[in-house]
Amino acid sequence: MFLKTPIEYLKGVGPAKAEILQKELQIFTFNDLLYHFPYRHVDRSKIYKISDIDMVNLPYIQLKGKISNVHSVGKGQSERLVADFNDGTGVIELVWFQGAKWIKQSLTLGKEYIVFGKPAEFNRSYSIVHPTLDEPEDAANKMYLHIQPFYNVSEKMKVRGLDSKAIMKLLNQLISDSRFDIEETLPDYLIKNETLLDRKQSLINIHFPKSLVMLNEAQKRLKFEELFYAQLKILRFKQNRTQLYNGIQLTRIGDYFNTFYNTKLPFELTNAQKRVIKEIRADVKSGKQMNRLVQGDVGSGKTVVALMSMLIALDNNYQACMMAPTEILATQHYQSLTQLLEGMDIKVHLLTGSTKAKQRRQIHEDLMNGSCHILVGTHALIESSVQFNNLGLAVIDEQHRFGVEQRSKLWHKNTYPPHVLVMTATPIPRTLAMTLYGDLDTSVIDEMPAGRKPIQTIHKYDNHRLAVYGFMKSEIAKGRQVYLVYPLIEESEKMTYKNLTDGFEQICREFQQPHYHVSMVHGKMKAADKETEMKMFIKGITHIMVATTVIEVGVNVPNASVMVIESAEKFGLSQLHQLRGRVGRGADQSYCLLLTDFKLSNDARQRIKTMVETNDGFKISEVDLQLRGPGDIEGTIQSGILNMRIADISKDNALLMEARQKVIDILEKDPKLENPENIVLNSYFELYNKTSRWGSIS
Repeated sequence: MFLKTPIEYLKGVGPAKAEILQKELQIFTFNDLLYHFPYRHVDRSKIYKISDIDMVNLPYIQLKGKISNVHSVGKGQSERLVADFNDGTGVIELVWFQGAKWIKQSLTLGKEYIVFGKPAEFNRSYSIVHPTLDEPEDAANKMYLHIQPFYNVSEKMKVRGLDSKAIMKLLNQLISDSRFDIEETLPDYLIKNETLLDRKQSLINIHFPKSLVMLNEAQKRLKFEELFYAQLKILRFKQNRTQLYNGIQLTRIGDYFNTFYNTKLPFELTNAQKRVIKEIRADVKSGKQMNRLVQGDVGSGKTVVALMSMLIALDNNYQACMMAPTEILATQHYQSLTQLLEGMDIKVHLLTGSTKAKQRRQIHEDLMNGSCHILVGTHALIESSVQFNNLGLAVIDEQHRFGVEQRSKLWHKNTYPPHVLVMTATPIPRTLAMTLYGDLDTSVIDEMPAGRKPIQTIHKYDNHRLAVYGFMKSEIAKGRQVYLVYPLIEESEKMTYKNLTDGFEQICREFQQPHYHVSMVHGKMKAADKETEMKMFIKGITHIMVATTVIEVGVNVPNASVMVIESAEKFGLSQLHQLRGRVGRGADQSYCLLLTDFKLSNDARQRIKTMVETNDGFKISEVDLQLRGPGDIEGTIQSGILNMRIADISKDNALLMEARQKVIDILEKDPKLENPENIVLNSYFELYNKTSRWGSIS
């Protein structure tokens, strides 16, 4: 009960500061404060010499010495306070840009101080901006002398006196309270087998570690617990689903499947496609509801795999549907399916938010009487008014755009939940897949169709623009087409990179009619105008499509052989890879040209280097995960499952694998967690379910 106490009742907080903590950090109770973990710890156990700074190579340093001089530099807003700090081995400048008047009054020349801060070098001399100053006798008594925690705080909090040091003091106040006690959340046998620190000592040492060893032990325990319960939630969800829902048995392979395979299939299936189809066939005839994730790079042939799976449903007198996150992608799928099924007695309908009322009524009628075999659409498919006669298979494309609640609405479209096939063209690292899609069985299409030439990716700087234009003209002369992608629609004062409207005008000047035709497509256009421009490009009427990332998915033009990406350094790796996948869809050699500024951050340089070196989406996704972390990949930051407090699945993959295996072992022996030794798991799991802010599970 103590940890459930509202935060305003902690000494030093009160109603005003409580309101700030609630708004800025969502800290409402003592427990919330306890779980506001430091983002960094700094070892303050050693005092260095100024003469050693060149060799120390640490982000933060601690010095002991005296202030010999204090003076102001500059005027007005640029005024700063500078103090010369001397420890007998050298002199370093201490600099303050804020609070100069108050700081100057508090400093005493010739007095000894402990200085802590981040050294910066300029013109071969060092300075520390806004250092922390303590008198030696005070520093010796302070709890944070040795390993100091640093906490994320906002600017609003700093103004109200709630900086990192203030948070640290509040936490010390909380942990020092005689009523402070922590219940264990893991069974004794698990703590012993995994050599984990107990929960109370872990929470104390994550904030105020007694040593670096204890800090590492605390981090390991808390990360393991977080990953363990995340996996327990996912795997129990899967367990409950398989127990609750029997699957429709699709045992027959009949005329629809065989006719398509023998007479309509436009190319020989790859071994990877054949393997995945076999896995799907085994699932749908097993008597259990299928929930399978199919990962495949751009152009690997996921659509054909999905279609052949839907044909199995049709052969067993069931309907199928395919749901996509955007109208563009849904329309693309609809066009692909109707083209592939041309001449077969299969009715395919398209349902999106733009579908007219008259068409919508006809679609509803055809679904109910069973004459509509396959329905393709957007979120419109899960509306309560959309009722199927007998839905057997639901295909969900780009699954990360949909939550589990949306998916569950498809389950209720039939007496028995339909089989679910999830597809993504965004290759997902194994650790991220286990967390985002941990309740799904996984298939990978890791082979490209025969005859596809690897896309050549080339990095060019802005001053090579004329050469790039020359290359575009040479490809157009061969009868090819070009995409030119910009990151912005209109110029931004804050962002200097290229924008679509200026780029379009520049391209029109460089590629003038009647020799060249240029189109422009972006997300702010009316749907009809956008579709008209796209159709002209698809038909080969326009040579160059100037666009934003609206063409990232949903455009399939085999004749387009060149993708030019302006300000490529401003795009994420996954997005660059998706954009590159718009070309290379025909038999001709295709190219992706990445145009960047000369000034590149280390991360941007790594992204460009990765794109040039490999076409492998899975390798790219691993680099992307390392660079950006899991929370920002392809919109997954919206998924509460990734809002972890301490674990980082891009770095803690070994611990994740270990935690997942432990969950599997426990559930195999004790599926309902009823054994006495697992009572603690069951009780805490219920609490965890209620308090964790989870979005989509799979």
